[in-house]
Amino acid sequence: MCGIVGITGHENVVTDLVEGLRRLEYRGYDSAGVAIVQTDSVRVIKQQGKINDLERVLPWDELHGSCGIAHTRWATHGKPSKLNAHPHSSGALAVVHNGIVENYTALKVRLEGKGHLFRSETDSEVLAHLILDQYDGNLETAVQRALKLVEGTYGIAVVHADEPDKIVGARRGSPLLVGVGDGANYLASDVAAIMGHTRQVIYLDDGEMVVLTPQDVTTMNVDNQEVTKEIQEITWDLERIQKGGYPHYMLKEIFEQPQTVLDSFRGRILPESGDVKLGGIQLTDRELLAIKRIIIIACGTSWHAGLVGEYLLEEYARIPVEVEYASEFRYRSPVIEPGTLCLTISQSGETLDTLEAMREAKRRGAKVIGITNVVGSTIARESDCGVYIHAGPEIGVASTKAFTSQVTILILLTLLFGRRRHLGIEIGKRTIEELQRIPDKIQQVLDQSAAIRAIAEVYAQHSNCLYLGRGVNFPIALEGALKLKEISYIHADGYPAAEMKHGPIALIDPNMPVVVISTRDSSYEKIRGNVQEVKARQGKIISVVTEGDTEIAAASDHVITIPETMNMLTPLLSVIPLQLLAYYTAVIRGENVDQPRNLAKAVTVE
Repeated sequence: MCGIVGITGHENVVTDLVEGLRRLEYRGYDSAGVAIVQTDSVRVIKQQGKINDLERVLPWDELHGSCGIAHTRWATHGKPSKLNAHPHSSGALAVVHNGIVENYTALKVRLEGKGHLFRSETDSEVLAHLILDQYDGNLETAVQRALKLVEGTYGIAVVHADEPDKIVGARRGSPLLVGVGDGANYLASDVAAIMGHTRQVIYLDDGEMVVLTPQDVTTMNVDNQEVTKEIQEITWDLERIQKGGYPHYMLKEIFEQPQTVLDSFRGRILPESGDVKLGGIQLTDRELLAIKRIIIIACGTSWHAGLVGEYLLEEYARIPVEVEYASEFRYRSPVIEPGTLCLTISQSGETLDTLEAMREAKRRGAKVIGITNVVGSTIARESDCGVYIHAGPEIGVASTKAFTSQVTILILLTLLFGRRRHLGIEIGKRTIEELQRIPDKIQQVLDQSAAIRAIAEVYAQHSNCLYLGRGVNFPIALEGALKLKEISYIHADGYPAAEMKHGPIALIDPNMPVVVISTRDSSYEKIRGNVQEVKARQGKIISVVTEGDTEIAAASDHVITIPETMNMLTPLLSVIPLQLLAYYTAVIRGENVDQPRNLAKAVTVE
């Protein structure tokens, strides 16, 4: 995630820009920079590292100006570096950008043909050159012309030395808002950045632009049609703003999943060919075909995501897969044969057991792909190649959005391997078409949050809970049980539903809630039998079923529905109600949801 701040109308604006960046630090970043409009130029200073590193290199006495933009970067295209940091400039113009320019390669070739010289590895730099190429004395007109050539997403702020008090912003798919002040106006990606200056804000919608001067705010669309926007009053405090108005980071992150899942596959799918492109996977088709076995190494929630991956990769790519606890893998003598690929999964990229297990796999000759959320983390640096999940900083200790993003990446890897082996183009195309619908379907599940809270009210004071699932939903049962344990401190276990008869059935009585993931798939009839077994022993059944189900619903005490989808994609939907159930149970019990006892966000010790 990246942060944008723009201010026009402040004396010595650099101080307030840096303060705005500080208020966005929680979002995560690897570099930072500012662009200050001066007498006849735009002065750009940026630095890899933290804001403190930027402050040390700022020539404070030389940066006199009342208009500027600033940015914290979380790397997507191009490694974290000073050159890749924002703002990017071209001539007397500078731009900061959140998002992805999907057609940047074609645009770059076109601009290089006109003599533009590129210095960074980023897609964002294309915007600076493209807007300057369209500039004829009016900055907003140049931005409009340029954005009509752009495919992808953006939240941008642009300045030009010839219009020294003007900032132009535009949004498509990346948040951007305006702060309305008295003699000064503001632009930001998050209201936290400008809360110290104004509580009057305008939220831009996709396809909208804004022109700021110290005295005026003009909103329009990219076709230059004026748009009337309502000014809203911010009434809550800064800390709550950082949670997006949610009472806890965990709830915020649960509700972010329509977007984070979209971000995980955006720009990586090829709908016309039913294939995917993962720029971080530096393996040729021949190398991909040479893979004979996959070992997935992870801990905790990431291990559950790996179990989902095992089902998918074996069924659709026809590659044998083993999922290993990293803490066990590193202390035994694993067999690594030629053709073995290791997938290492860690949200933070710093989990010590996972890192050491990855190093052991490399020492034994395995090729390693890292799947992580944190740019520049140790696993990201040390793996042979990798994929970022693009979930954004996850502040809640109990992982939610990172899990669904990890599963999304494993779905993409399944398509990558499968399409080069036995998976036909039609299945690939259908999977991608349905994947594109998943964010909206996740939202449909989230819309049931009030009903899920009502279920939590019934069972919040129980001491035990059993979760059952079959096939690809067995790992979801494990993940649901883990979430309940982590934040509510209720003992919970996840089992393959058929294993219930081999022990856990002894626990079932009228005081035992049993959560059954019973979506319509090839095992539906079997799990319907498991539900009847629980019902016969008077267990309380909470069923997660596919919309339209009547059979299992009739046998259940409580029902949560999810939209119908392909079996491969079901985990992205079936896990959502379990996250909400755990969250609301912990809240009702009065527990500290975001900071559960004894747990850390990144486990960097054994």
